[in-house]
Amino acid sequence: MPPIDFTEIPPAADCPCPGCRSDRRSTAARHTPRGRVRALAVATVAGACGLAVTPGTAAAAQAVETGRAPSPDGAQSTPQGPTGPLVRDSAGRLSAPGATATTRADIMRRAQQWVDAQVPYSMNAYRNGYRTDCSGFVSMAWGLGSNQWTGSLDQFGQRISKSELRPGDMLLFHNPSDPGAGSHVVLFGGWTDASMSRYTAYEQTRPHTLKRTNPYAYWNNSSRYVAYRYTGLREGGGEEDSGAFPGAGAFGPGANGPHVTRLGEMLVARGASRFYASGPGPVWGSADRAATKAFQEAQGWRGAEADGIPGPATWTLLTGGKGRNIPSGGDGSTTGSAFPGGQYFRPGQSNDHVARLGRRLVERGYGRHYSEGPGPRWSESDRRNVEAFQRAQGWRGAEADGYPGPETWRRLFATTGR
Repeated sequence: MPPIDFTEIPPAADCPCPGCRSDRRSTAARHTPRGRVRALAVATVAGACGLAVTPGTAAAAQAVETGRAPSPDGAQSTPQGPTGPLVRDSAGRLSAPGATATTRADIMRRAQQWVDAQVPYSMNAYRNGYRTDCSGFVSMAWGLGSNQWTGSLDQFGQRISKSELRPGDMLLFHNPSDPGAGSHVVLFGGWTDASMSRYTAYEQTRPHTLKRTNPYAYWNNSSRYVAYRYTGLREGGGEEDSGAFPGAGAFGPGANGPHVTRLGEMLVARGASRFYASGPGPVWGSADRAATKAFQEAQGWRGAEADGIPGPATWTLLTGGKGRNIPSGGDGSTTGSAFPGGQYFRPGQSNDHVARLGRRLVERGYGRHYSEGPGPRWSESDRRNVEAFQRAQGWRGAEADGYPGPETWRRLFATTGR
């Protein structure tokens, strides 16, 4: 067998990809005799099998040697790996190419598949063609048909406000000055409390894909995250967004999913906010059952027809905006008083809302900071009494700042029976 002539072609000295950065840190190790023998063995096996040593097989040999998949043709190198076409994973699999229209239900189903599989985090590995890091995860969930990074994902979405967030939207932080310093993206899965301070997040992070409750917008760099909605979203096209009843299995004890969140949101819109101390959220709870029962009873249903578990008739009325709303009060849990707005409770304000707030604080046993009054002019005594009430709810930090919001107002004016 004639000797094989090898020519080593080193990568560019300033190549920014994670693999080359790692290689530069271990240059000495790569050029040991053992390292050269291993590379020679790979190439010799290829020659013995009758395969030409071409740039393509050289790239494959590099993938074997380094554990990195070769970059697809035309891919743009980024600190998070190449962008561009899908890359075959170790099993040779690819997802369907090309960005297509999708639904929220499709997005959340794809995200949940990675959660269930606990896909390990890596900027170099691929699953079904998508890079298994945070941006590859969102590229997969949105069905983009290509690998993007935090510096390009915004091109596939439109900016939305915090109040517009719904399951399947993303929260993106890209640090252009140093993309490797904190840049991250997560999928929004629904609010877990009424104050919209915590939400269910689906994210690709170490050690593997997670579904967990995060503070809004994230654990760090929170103020720098931006909300986006996929421009290819087809509203109303998936079972979550349609009027079709998802089935009895989507509700009841142990249920956890976007249908539970949507049920709660629809019930709140029909007058059930008093039942939720936090949420609505994806985990079925006693508040969901009580709110559903109240809506069913508002329709005049009794017995098994008002058991607190939604059926096709309940779902059809809610999704269609039909039927009777839940009456205010009724169960003795609220006065039916709406929060007048935070602008009335600030230094320098004087109005009847402040006086009413003060009287209610005294009634509930939270008036110890008043040396006189309460009265219509907002004071530090009002703020400290409100703070005491908020802390009694178990709230801390910004949630117990002494300034009433909708949830503070709702709880303060709830009839507790005491």
